Order: sequence, then structure tokens, then C-alpha cells
Amino acid sequence: MIKVLVISNPKSGVNNYENSINKVINVFKNFNIEHTLIKTSHAGHAIHIVSEEDISGYDSVCAMGGDGTLFEVLNGMFLKDKNKRRPISVIPNGTGNSFMKTIGVEDQLNSIEKIAKNKSKRVDVMKAVCGKEVLYSLNLIGWGMATDISVLAEDFRIFGGQRYNIASFFEIIKNKRRTAKIIVDGIEREDDFAFIIACNTKYVGKDMKMAPNAEIDDGKIDLIIVREAPSLTLFSVFPKLFDGSHINHDACEYVHCESFSIIPETTGKLNIDGEIIGSSPVTIEILKSGVDLII
Repeated sequence: MIKVLVISNPKSGVNNYENSINKVINVFKNFNIEHTLIKTSHAGHAIHIVSEEDISGYDSVCAMGGDGTLFEVLNGMFLKDKNKRRPISVIPNGTGNSFMKTIGVEDQLNSIEKIAKNKSKRVDVMKAVCGKEVLYSLNLIGWGMATDISVLAEDFRIFGGQRYNIASFFEIIKNKRRTAKIIVDGIEREDDFAFIIACNTKYVGKDMKMAPNAEIDDGKIDLIIVREAPSLTLFSVFPKLFDGSHINHDACEYVHCESFSIIPETTGKLNIDGEIIGSSPVTIEILKSGVDLII
């Protein structure tokens, strides 16, 4: 029998959480999956649960929620000794499930079938060093407008996943100037930027195909650099983000790298897997085959 520790976020983007969790539990029974359910109560709770709980008796630790829940489970796992870590499984249950969209598993039933088969795959992880703070990402690490959009989007949470698109409109209008030095695989330059996003997955936010060439096991960071440009230019870039064609736009650079740093004139927050956490300056590197996932 498969045994799973489920870390579930009741505040993720579903309309009726109790119905959703009951449906999952019933499907677990159909697949003969034994589970322990722990509901999170505050930001960072899943990190604490995973890092402190004895998870040795479980086949996997399941993040049930959106990208933020997966982020916390991942970071909790990295706080454990390597020999005490377990594979991570995922049941999508949030407004933002861009990691699951990338791997083509957006349906809860499909994800539970994967958990029942219990076959793991080693995938890459991005490691971000922000001063004394170290954070890990499966999805994206964003700076500049990418962070400002996520902050503003919280004011539009009533609109669900579309809040990111609404916030993007207002931030493009504002079009704040951001000067920074960046170092990509040892090559340094200074410029004005709209935003920089490091991706491990093809999709970010709500259906944005930010890194169309990204693979979760290629040992590379897909780095999207958008230089400072007039608002009209940025508006022309925005719709292209949904089909990946922005990488051919003159305002964009698309780079594969193994490490990079952002050293801005002004310290600011980062967007890591949809969470506003950490701060620049930041150095990011890829950890090839950094974690086991049930996918």
C-alpha cells in the first residue's frame, strides 16, 4: 500500500476547499492509498511541517495547493538531511499551478494516478542565495516588474488567476526604471531592465509560456531578460508571453545558463514560485537532479 503525507493549503484558489479535499480522499480510497492530512494555517507553515516531521514512513510528501504550496514543501525538504528526504508529489488545487501545467498533469485524478504508481523522477532545482538566506525553486525566480506584478496582484485576488493579467496592465503603465548589474555564467554587464525571470519550467503565473524551451531536467536555467522599453513596447510583448513568441521580440533576450547574479542599484523583493520572498542582490545556480518528484 502507498502511504502519503498530504500537506494541504485550505486558502489555495479553489472555491470549495472541503468538497475538493473530500473528493481527493475518496479517490485515495479507490487507489488504496493510505494518507495523513495536515492543513496549513499560515505562510511558511508547510516549510516547518516538512522540515520537522518524521517523514521516513511515507512514499512521498504531497503538496496539495498551488505553486506556493509546492514551493514551501520543496524548501522544507531541503532543510532535512539528504538521507531523510522523500520524493515530492503534487495535487493541483490552486489558482496558479504552472509547474503542473509544464509537466502536463493539471487534473487531480491524473496526479493521484501518478501517486499510486509511485514512480519518481529526478528534476532540476534552482538555488537562490540572498545574503544569508537560501531558497529553492522548481518554477521561477523573478526580479523587477515580475515581482511588482505579483505584489499588486494580491489586491485583485477576487479575480482568481486573472489577477496577474490585471496587475500586469497597471505595472506596464507605471513602467518603473530599474538599473542593475547582472552576471550570467561569469559575463558581467550593467543596464536598465523591465524585468528578469529565471525559469525551470515552461509556464509561469496563469498560462504564461515564459520559457518555451525550458526542460526540468536539462541542467540549465532559462533566463528571460527584458530591457527597459516604452510602455507601448512592453504592451506589445505582453500578449506574446502566452504563446512563447516573446522570445523573438527585440526587447527580449532568451539565454540558457547555469548561474547568474542580479545586483540592482536598489534592494528589492523577489518573486520565487509566485511567493514574494527573498531579496536582491541574489545569486542563482541550477542544481541538476536536485530533487525526486512523483510525476
